[in-house]
Amino acid sequence: MSFLFINANQSVGTINKNIYGQFSEHLGRCIYGGVANRDGGLRADVVAALKVLGVPVLRWPGGCFADTYHWRDGIGPKENRKTIVNTNWGGVTEDNAFGTHEFMELCRAIGCEPYFSGNVGSGTVQEFSDWVEYCNMPGVSPMADLRRENGAESPFNVRYWGIGNEAWGCGGNMRAEYYADLCRQYATYLRGYDPAVPLYKIASGASEDDYHWTRTVVERAGHTIDAVSMHYYTRPLAEWHHKGAATGFPREEYFSTLHKTLFMEELVENHGRVIRQFAKGKEIGLVVDEWGTWFDVEPGTNPGFLYQQNAMRDALVAAINLNIFNNHCDTVVMANIAQVVNVLQAMVLTEGDKMLLTPTYHVFAMYKPHQDARQLESYIETKTLEQEELAVPNLHVSASRQADGKILVTVANLSDTEPAPLTCRIGGAKPAAGSAQVLAGAPDAHNTFEAPAAVAPRALAAQLCEGGFTATMPPCSVAAFTVETV
Repeated sequence: MSFLFINANQSVGTINKNIYGQFSEHLGRCIYGGVANRDGGLRADVVAALKVLGVPVLRWPGGCFADTYHWRDGIGPKENRKTIVNTNWGGVTEDNAFGTHEFMELCRAIGCEPYFSGNVGSGTVQEFSDWVEYCNMPGVSPMADLRRENGAESPFNVRYWGIGNEAWGCGGNMRAEYYADLCRQYATYLRGYDPAVPLYKIASGASEDDYHWTRTVVERAGHTIDAVSMHYYTRPLAEWHHKGAATGFPREEYFSTLHKTLFMEELVENHGRVIRQFAKGKEIGLVVDEWGTWFDVEPGTNPGFLYQQNAMRDALVAAINLNIFNNHCDTVVMANIAQVVNVLQAMVLTEGDKMLLTPTYHVFAMYKPHQDARQLESYIETKTLEQEELAVPNLHVSASRQADGKILVTVANLSDTEPAPLTCRIGGAKPAAGSAQVLAGAPDAHNTFEAPAAVAPRALAAQLCEGGFTATMPPCSVAAFTVETV
């Protein structure tokens, strides 16, 4: 029996709903065949599924693609738009049928805010500045007039702007010092056009544990930005050319995946510490705008399309990371899992006119009430699961309290063989009623187009007791306990 204590009177802050953000790049079948059809029109089934999740913010157009993308190529009559060769992902030629206006329509349909990643690597300050004016200028100006010519009378009011992407790599192979100076320059010319729509400027941040990059950007450019990003992908194997399979993997790769994804907590803590130390008193947030699993592509698919299956192991990775972000909501202000459809750790997979929801999708749905809720301190007894040097705890947890008083406790049982009896006590609140659901299955259990509901949430038996609840979680599972209080 594991004991869990929730302190309803102690919190580090509010869980920013943007922690539950998504990422959509012009990569493989994420855009065309994913969120949109070949002509750029939206896929109603995918949109409906994402709307259910309450996606708060969606990042676009990259990723590496962002620093080759010139926004003017994606506006105006579609028959007049320039083509582009996607040199980062598969070498395919795109006709730019899906551009700024189509993306804004997607955001409106889902009910989320847009997050634009601007071109610093191959673009210019003027090009980036013009894009902001095109999107946000409410009055008369050259770019606002061009937007109106293209059918949008009202401004798009885009708040979130990424100043390049992975400037240390595909975004220009820059040194931290060089990028920091560029960031200052670009941020200077990204101007707000409406006091009601202040820009939120996000610097291109570090890869994994490159704390020098974070320090340099914050020291040199911190006064010009609102946040700095960080990217970390969970790979069971160390080699980029052989990362491990998405399904049918050995037990040791199950544990190596969980062990490595837990490293996210150290990254968040250390990058947050660096930001606070060198921000000179300014409030600068941490944005984890690329995270998730990265496995070898499915056999027979284009290696540049990054299409992979999504199993219960991915669900546990999602649960662990979201728990970490929740518990460090005083540091993490936004996170964007990579990527929303058909790429890496996707919410949705499509094949022609067919669509399925992945185990990761179900975790995001179960965690949805955490959005904008007050984080609660939690303490849980765990035991160590030993797989050679790949030690992980058997349980991982976060908790929050919503405005209506309901408490959501989300727990992952990382053991692939042992159920987890759990007793929870809630201090500072009196439980009156409760319910629970669980997502469970073998580590490589996954949904297919032939069996799209093989892995899906179900009710979990939980009993209220004095001051809390008891339940037993199945092996390899994620549970969400909702407790009504008086």
